[in-house]
Amino acid sequence: MTDALAEPFRLPCGVVLPNRLCKAAMTEGLGDAQLRATDKHERLYRAWSEGGAGLLVTGNVMIDRHVIERPGNVAIDVTHAASVDGEARAALARWAKAGTVAGNQLWMQISHAGRQSPRYATRQPVAPSAVQLDLLGNYARPRALREDEIVDFISRFGHVAKIARECGFTGVQVHGAHGYLISSFLSPVTNRRDDRWGGSLPNRARFLLEAVRATRQAVGPDFPVAVKLNSDDFRKGGFSHEDCLGVVQLLNAEGIDLLEISGGNYEQPRLLGVAGRADDALPVRASTRVREAYFLDYAQAIRAVATMPLMVTGGFRTRAGMEAALAEGGTDLIGLARPFCTHPDTARRLLAGEIDALPAFEHKLVLRERGWLSPTTPVLLLKMINVLGAQGWYYQQMDRLAAGRPVQLGRGVLRSFLRYWWDDLSRAVALRR
Repeated sequence: MTDALAEPFRLPCGVVLPNRLCKAAMTEGLGDAQLRATDKHERLYRAWSEGGAGLLVTGNVMIDRHVIERPGNVAIDVTHAASVDGEARAALARWAKAGTVAGNQLWMQISHAGRQSPRYATRQPVAPSAVQLDLLGNYARPRALREDEIVDFISRFGHVAKIARECGFTGVQVHGAHGYLISSFLSPVTNRRDDRWGGSLPNRARFLLEAVRATRQAVGPDFPVAVKLNSDDFRKGGFSHEDCLGVVQLLNAEGIDLLEISGGNYEQPRLLGVAGRADDALPVRASTRVREAYFLDYAQAIRAVATMPLMVTGGFRTRAGMEAALAEGGTDLIGLARPFCTHPDTARRLLAGEIDALPAFEHKLVLRERGWLSPTTPVLLLKMINVLGAQGWYYQQMDRLAAGRPVQLGRGVLRSFLRYWWDDLSRAVALRR
């Protein structure tokens, strides 16, 4: 019997993925003070390449060094000489070489943080409209982009994709999900423009479509170009599932090689399997709540209108669940992320039949029970400490792998939360020196 996970997959551009497992994008925070790639990227991605996944997607590489998702991002800002000089390109080439040593694909995820750039990382975020991200006071009100800036950013996606190809990356992904700049253009909540970039769905999707076109023109027809898109923002009045279906139909004409389906944003972090503020949250489908993968039901509806291959990321934890998703036709590729932070050989072990379930860890913060927080502590604050603490826990495991050190599974969530902030603040200080 053929192992569905081990089957190769041919993309529309002709490139063949060696199997159906993908290490999906996770922000690394490993860049130097000039936001360039480092030997930590090489070490981490070599481990992941040797770990057996057919496709690795990098964490978001920023097109604008002034508005980043977090300190330690890699930025390829074509307006800044140090971002594209020989030294920066050599570092990218070493990263690409290390990340493809096992014959897998390594795609660079290209992104702009938009309004989701924290105060300690940027002085002035930008967005389609001046709609502030209200989350623990950590995000400044963004400035609405001018027409000429929008056009410039679109061209930067193409320039960065060209550099990625020249430096040895084997594909690129345009990040249109999770509330970052392209995603915020798609949402009526964050895009209140009345020009050709706002209003109707085709107008709100214009930035994404133009960025994809610039990217394809820069790399040619034989190079993989992917898009990451929310199946739903899960926020009242936001980018809905119906909007998603409409955008997919628009993308059908753009010749992309893979559409990755995810969901949520910082207000509603469904990508992490949790809901945000109750006052503007939309419920997920009942069938989705009992399924292993968070967005598989949404992907099956997308499949009905999509002409490009699909990948679903988020929530897969068992071989049976992955094989069922492939057999049912809901997805062509399986996107995994957090399991690679603690077990970089997860894909190899799945393919070898050594494991049937992925490692899972419970991260629950019980500060109230310990008397460390009062009964009046806001629920949202507690939830964010839980979410960021668990997220920081995985970041620190990734940091240890990148440093060539063993993971530390016994690290507590509160300690991880505090260390996460300390690490990012320290990097932010280094950037401003």
